[in-house]
Amino acid sequence: MTAPEIVLRKLSTLRDHLARLARRRPATAAEFGRDLDLQDAIAMSLVVCVQTALDIAMHIAADDKLGVPATYADAFRVLSNHGLLDADTSTRLEGMAALRNRIAHGYASVDFERIWRELPAGIEAFSAFSTVIAKYLAKPGA
Repeated sequence: MTAPEIVLRKLSTLRDHLARLARRRPATAAEFGRDLDLQDAIAMSLVVCVQTALDIAMHIAADDKLGVPATYADAFRVLSNHGLLDADTSTRLEGMAALRNRIAHGYASVDFERIWRELPAGIEAFSAFSTVIAKYLAKPGA
């Protein structure tokens, strides 16, 4: 059984960083490209969002005996396979996990234009994830 207090704490962190991302994203890719400090701040909040969502997904998968995800992206698939997430949200979150890996591990060079372009969909996916998880926790026996 999932420990709601742990997940709720993580949801709070996720929502905080989502708000930072939405607030910080500049209107244009050119503006984003000129501001290295802003690129770093957004990249860091994006990594925190992905990692926090992954922690939540792994926590629920383990505690509710849904299976052991083999990869980060698989953590979202496990929740989707058990009806906790819709397939579209899972797919978008899997893409964010791949982007997190590029940022965290520095694969080649990080494409900040891609981050700027994909950020609105990522924010939307994490917001949907947050809502779904909060509803899941509110169910009796969760």
